[in-house]
Amino acid sequence: MPDLHLDRCLDLCVRSQTASDTDRPRLLDELKNELVRLKSSHAERSLGVSSLQYEPVITMDMAGYITEWNRGAEILFGYAQNEAIGQHILFLYADEPNDLNGDVNELFLDHGSSIIEVRRRKKSGEIFRANLSLSHVIDDDNISIGMIARLTEVPDRLSAEEKRKLHALIIENSDEGILITDAEERIVSVNMAFTRITGYTASESIGRTPEFLGAGRHEADLHARIGEAMQGSGAWHGEIFSKRKNGEQFPQSVTIGVVRSVDNMITHTYSIFSDISILRAAEQRMQRIANYDSLTGLPNRTLFHQLIEQALLEARRKNDHGALMIVNLNRFTSVNDTLGHAAGDELLRQTGQRFRQALRDEDILARIGSDEFVVGLVDIQKKEHAGLVANKLLLALELPFLIDSQALHIGASIGIAIYPEDANDTATLLQCADVARKRVKGNKAPGYLFYSPEMNERAWEQWTLESELRQALVNCELQLHYQPKVSLRNGRIVGAEALVRWNHRQHGFIPPGKFIPVAEETGLIYELGAWILDEACRQIRAWKDANIEQVPVAINLSAKQFDPMLPQRLQESIARHQISSRWLKLEITESLLMRGPEIIVPIMNELVAMGFTLSLDDFGTGYSSLAYLKRFPISTLKIDRSFVVGVPGDENDCAIAQAIVTMGKQLRQEIVAEGVETEAQMHFMRHLGCDQLQGYLFSPPVTATEFERMIREKRCLTINS
Repeated sequence: MPDLHLDRCLDLCVRSQTASDTDRPRLLDELKNELVRLKSSHAERSLGVSSLQYEPVITMDMAGYITEWNRGAEILFGYAQNEAIGQHILFLYADEPNDLNGDVNELFLDHGSSIIEVRRRKKSGEIFRANLSLSHVIDDDNISIGMIARLTEVPDRLSAEEKRKLHALIIENSDEGILITDAEERIVSVNMAFTRITGYTASESIGRTPEFLGAGRHEADLHARIGEAMQGSGAWHGEIFSKRKNGEQFPQSVTIGVVRSVDNMITHTYSIFSDISILRAAEQRMQRIANYDSLTGLPNRTLFHQLIEQALLEARRKNDHGALMIVNLNRFTSVNDTLGHAAGDELLRQTGQRFRQALRDEDILARIGSDEFVVGLVDIQKKEHAGLVANKLLLALELPFLIDSQALHIGASIGIAIYPEDANDTATLLQCADVARKRVKGNKAPGYLFYSPEMNERAWEQWTLESELRQALVNCELQLHYQPKVSLRNGRIVGAEALVRWNHRQHGFIPPGKFIPVAEETGLIYELGAWILDEACRQIRAWKDANIEQVPVAINLSAKQFDPMLPQRLQESIARHQISSRWLKLEITESLLMRGPEIIVPIMNELVAMGFTLSLDDFGTGYSSLAYLKRFPISTLKIDRSFVVGVPGDENDCAIAQAIVTMGKQLRQEIVAEGVETEAQMHFMRHLGCDQLQGYLFSPPVTATEFERMIREKRCLTINS
């Protein structure tokens, strides 16, 4: 049988001799790679082993998640098949700045070569070079549905002595601090970064134990982790606090491991660490922006909900009573209109300060609207105590506010709801307090009022709405509208979000904001969610049958729908309509992630393994944390419209949007800006690096027929450079 590798080498030799100066380097690179294959092929033949049998082959979906992992991949990387399938391909990448860690599909298409030299990491931690070949998996419609990667390990070009010198040079010049101890835990070596970060020189450190760097925080746990590493549990990765020479404490990200001799005895331990003070400060600043009102410094609505939920949990445990009060300032609008927004802002700042001084330290105070504050009394002996506190807040407003040499007088309307008498959850308590506040406001005089069931006519309306919504599901009064998602690269439609609409037979269109909360509260969300899923799948199939260019359709999932049976329900629906999971995107909110990773992560991983992609909707409105993006298999972030509406004019909105985009891009996630209504917003979000927009600038939610027309006409958003 002729040796194809040898023939290929001879052909490349001849072509490189006559090639132009531009083509010659490329041909020589191909020749080098072919020689490696030739050598590998001859070695395999000498062992009597089929090269195909142990050739590492990895199959992925278009999002980069591994779907197949052969024996050759197991041998090369050290991971068993069950350890690799379902993981994202990035977990094999070597963590270095020059690594080709981008989108593997775009990398392949843009590189212009069938073979790429890359660096990868084995399960043991060893980094190696390999030649990578990528090809597409094509379905019956000639559409790429996955990728196949074939790898060939490239032999190390360095001798043992060269490698030793190189490793020593890398350690010494690393940006990360490195210290090495002997078996008695005494420091024997440190690098320059260690001195730069801690302030201690090598002469001041060598011979001592690392304990002199400790900050006294969690040291017992740290020593236990080090002990586990020394007992063979593997390297420990985590975050600890250390102390610099000047006494300053700082957070560090650290890896601690051991070095063993040939007879498996521990000879040394090593610590590799980096100063993460700037990262933690940035994260705290983002948390501050996301959770606190920039004007008064008080908690905003998001943080208030979290604090009240925690307080209610404690109250339930102790069988305590509490109260929630909504405080609406009277005559604030006239102050704004007469004296301007600067005076209005100062009035709000001073009001927040007076309220805070009138309350106990344990009471919760937040600003949740332009002229609206909310107070949570986490522990009261009886209902009347809430009235006493309301009186204190009203008294705090009696003295005039001196602003711009003007004495301003304002009052307030206060509605009070009692826990658990009126309600036992935050949302209902707020509703009850707001009903009472509106009654006080109608009296046009400062004062407070306790909620009573007689006030809340809405309870009957909700009951009626629930009954009619059940009938609407039966009588086909619901329909899905589709709001296009547009690429900020070329202005084309690249997807859509399915949004439910209710065309009531008597009252016409009822807004989702009115009936979705009712469905959530009554449990009807399960039936409504099932209908939305099935209708979206049916429509996707109808567009496919009509030869409409297909784009992914996103559906919103309620936290209540996200249970262990969700993957089965999704699989049954796509199987019933014979569509691929890649045409259905799943959008979740940050509140879902608060339920705990031990519950959520297994469900998410199962969905990703099935080919679904997950988007985090309304990002920034919940408990924003970098940990979400590290621990959950989320591929898309949707910036909430509340942060888009103020750009580019509002400094805080701009800061939050930029922080979210930067964070998402670093973690290679797709970024979608919601609620884009103006060209100024579009240009700002595009400049930040957003991938897509969704909003009225391009189109409101439209019927399936109108969306189909948009696709057929190839309707496009004009994007000026």
